[in-house]
Amino acid sequence: MKKTFLAIAVLLLGCQTSTSPEVVTYDIKDFFDNISISGGYFSSDEEKLIYSSNESGIYNVYEVALSSKSVTKLSSSEQESFFVRSYVPNSTDFIYSADQGGNEINHLYLQKRDGTTIDLTPGEKEKSIFYKWSQDNAFLYYLSNKRDSRYFDLYKMEVDEWEPILVYENKDNFSLSEISNNEQYLLLSKAVTTSENNFYLFDVTQGQSIEIATLPGSYSSAGFSNDNKSFYYITDIEKEFSYLKKYDIQTGESSVVFETNWDVMYSYASKNEKFRIIGINEDGKNSLQVIDMDSNKPVAFPSFDVADITGITISESEQKIRLSVGSSKMPNDLFVYDLNEASLVQLTTSLNPVIDSKNLVKAEVVRYASFDGLEIPAIYYKPLNATSQNKVPALVWVHGGPGGQSRMNFNPLIQYLTNNGYAILAVNNRGSSGYGKSFYKMDDKNHGEKDLQDCIWGKKWLQELEYIDTERIGIIGGSYGGYMTMAAMTFTPEEFSVGVNIFGVTNWIRTLKSIPSFWEARRKALYDELGDPYSQDSIRLKKISPLFHAERVKNPVMVLQGANDPRVLQVESDEIVAELEKNEIPVEYVVFEDEGHGFRKKENQIEGYRQIKDFLDYYLKSPPTIPANKKRID
Repeated sequence: MKKTFLAIAVLLLGCQTSTSPEVVTYDIKDFFDNISISGGYFSSDEEKLIYSSNESGIYNVYEVALSSKSVTKLSSSEQESFFVRSYVPNSTDFIYSADQGGNEINHLYLQKRDGTTIDLTPGEKEKSIFYKWSQDNAFLYYLSNKRDSRYFDLYKMEVDEWEPILVYENKDNFSLSEISNNEQYLLLSKAVTTSENNFYLFDVTQGQSIEIATLPGSYSSAGFSNDNKSFYYITDIEKEFSYLKKYDIQTGESSVVFETNWDVMYSYASKNEKFRIIGINEDGKNSLQVIDMDSNKPVAFPSFDVADITGITISESEQKIRLSVGSSKMPNDLFVYDLNEASLVQLTTSLNPVIDSKNLVKAEVVRYASFDGLEIPAIYYKPLNATSQNKVPALVWVHGGPGGQSRMNFNPLIQYLTNNGYAILAVNNRGSSGYGKSFYKMDDKNHGEKDLQDCIWGKKWLQELEYIDTERIGIIGGSYGGYMTMAAMTFTPEEFSVGVNIFGVTNWIRTLKSIPSFWEARRKALYDELGDPYSQDSIRLKKISPLFHAERVKNPVMVLQGANDPRVLQVESDEIVAELEKNEIPVEYVVFEDEGHGFRKKENQIEGYRQIKDFLDYYLKSPPTIPANKKRID
């Protein structure tokens, strides 16, 4: 349920001139009658796919038959989101993950075909992560922090027995990256900073480790070979962008397997190593390659004129490939490509048929110079009705993180706002991932300062466009982007007409002290990047925390928060709202009692995002003669 502190007002819609293009506008409900899909895993007979979808209003588990395309709903949750992880091998039973109200304490559940559900990891405070099936499909591997909430140990369960067997007790605060098929080797990592980590090959039988990270950089696993003689890993050592390497365990030698001018995000092999999948972050969009390991050549797929392949699963027979296909104008859909028949079948239609995609905005990559000449990449959405005769308001959109990235994916809130006449510039400020490790490190101990200037110079870029109303530009963001929103409204109070803070940090000292225990492996690295709240860094952290300077805020602010958020506690939003109210700044506050760090339930998304638009319509589209301190609702 939702707790709202200010009600909805009547919309004040901006008028369009007769010369502006005709655009059909849609209600927020139309955008959330779209379907969001997660996963897509083959059954053992490869005749069905299992996936999660929010079609019912919350994520449930569905199954689709490849031949008939008929869909069967397999779960009926009304409270928690169920994210399917896999069918149980040689069975129609399946494993799914769910938390409680967004608290991120995920358990793993087994659901049988008759609907019976078993909590496989029932500890009250136990957070469990599905890892993989053993090569012979006899065991489920998973990670759990039930022994110590700070550390994740590796367990396995035998199929049909479902009793936990400890494989590796993690006493030294490692992150487990991979286990070999024979269970002799583990790949372990330990964060040094948010951009560097140690990386070890651990021989279980010998009890000895070999350090792979002989040079400073980022290292992550990309899987052992089936014969247990080598492993693949992704690193950026001595390079700006990450690339794929292979390590020979016997000789200790590494060789480059794949490299391009962008980051390799992930890589893994199909069941019998016929194919290797490589995911690339290419200037804010996914680029995927499937390499035939025999010929060392990419597999050719049918082209999608207006969309990209964003995800892949290969069946155990290695004859069928599940493709997730989407774009900035189209939510992901599931396709299956049959390699033998060279046939492509679309299994889902996620875009609401009421919405004509021609009325949506195609994202484009733009770049602009910041205050110091640094080139800043961004994703831009221009409303279709924007002209020099019909100027539109604009928003600077700031992604989460720190270290996140705005991507060219479908975002229903962005499309809703642009469809209703708001230009949006999604800034990838310094410190964002995807543009090289030097760019990524540029905001270290600089948060709320240089990266904030990148947002302000994004506003300046918008003001140069002839169809932007230069006096009506706001800022919006979630999580770290919510912090940046409040930082902008606090430390540069004249720059943005409004701010929309979605569960953003306002007190860095408290946030860094209250990091969830299951983030222990990352704590030191976060302190290295942001500052240690128990040291003299606390002076700077207080300086950049909006809560302690709220008297500087001049313009209207909206705040949205999940009551169960374990990352940004509700008290963060409570306190900044109280300070703004004390200072008589127009502020609107919405709390969802059944959400965490992100809103998953459609009813909450619809309510929250509609309130965002109503708030923006009043303060950004209304005539500028309205006093800044005039509230939308008394």
